[in-house]
Order: sequence, then structure tokens, then C-alpha cells
Amino acid sequence: MITFLEGILAEAYPTHVVLNVHGVGYHVSIPLSSYDKLPTPGTRLQLLTHLQIREDAHVLFGFATSAERDLFRLLINHVSGIGPKTALDVLSGVSVTSFKAAVVAGDTKTLSQVKGIGKKTAERILVELKDKVGVAAAWEAASSTHAPTGRALEMNDAVLALIALGYKQTDAQKAVQSATEARPSVEIPSDELVREALKRLA
Repeated sequence: MITFLEGILAEAYPTHVVLNVHGVGYHVSIPLSSYDKLPTPGTRLQLLTHLQIREDAHVLFGFATSAERDLFRLLINHVSGIGPKTALDVLSGVSVTSFKAAVVAGDTKTLSQVKGIGKKTAERILVELKDKVGVAAAWEAASSTHAPTGRALEMNDAVLALIALGYKQTDAQKAVQSATEARPSVEIPSDELVREALKRLA
């Protein structure tokens, strides 16, 4: 099992990176949550990894934090019908803390808004992960030091709204990020973020 890779970031895209490890280029699929934390290409980087061995290929998935990898493994190992691609979509659409909070609260609405997760899958996630996420996650979600900031929640809501309007997730994320960075000292409501992002997407 390959636990992590450390090398030079050769290429970076919202869906994958190429990591140069001693002259060997590793193609590693990543979620948007990890893409947002990447340094500039040419910089040294360590990625936590999960290796999936299939009959036709060995596929590497990379994560910026152990919490992301833990959730990825939880989804693919314990929720029937969820494979690596859908697990990456979950990590791209919602933060680990927000996901755990939704499971603890039995919030199918939040889960079903994530790309690739319909109502039935959201209900299955709640049934199959409720006991595994547990009390620690409830405490974490309620703790002000770990809970998502108001800004992060507004941004997430705006991205979900744009996806619902038919925009690609990567485009929605970039537009919302751009609108937020234009006014860094102000917490912008999600509906206003959507309007600003739509201007950038036009």
C-alpha cells in the first residue's frame, strides 16, 4: 500500500495532479478540497494517498489532509453503491466537518445537494455511517473552533446553488472564490455571492 507520495508538483488540475517523485510522474486523482490547498507547480509537495487496485489499472487518489482521506475510505468501504469517483465528488462538494455534521443531524437535504448523491443515496449514507461517525463528530461539528466559518458556509451554499443552475462544479467554485476574494473583509451572503459569481460566469 502506498501511504503517501512526496515530490515536486509537476502539474495541478482540479481533478488530478502529476507528482514528480525522483523522476517518475505519478498521476493522482484529487478532490477540489485538496486542490484548493495545493502550492504552485514546481514546489515540493507531500500527498496522503489511497491506492485502488483494479483488474485493468492501479489508481492513486491523493488528499491534502488525513481527515479527507479518512472520509474517502469511510465512504467507499462502508456505503454500498459509492465508489471512488462519487467519494471524490462528496469531498469536492462539502467539507469533512459539514459532512459529519449532516450525518449526525440526519440532514439528507444537505447530503443530497452534493453532486452524485441523490435522496436515496443520502438516506443510505445516514443509515450506514451514523454509528461510525459517532459522538466525536457531533462534538466536533458543534465546536466553534472546528465548525466551518460563516464565510465558508455561505461560499458552499453559493457553489451548490450554481451547480443546481447547471454550472460545472469547478467553474462554480472558481467564480465564488473570485467573488469572495474581491471583498476579503466582508462576509457576503450566499444569494449575493451567487449574483456576483453569475457575472463572472457570463
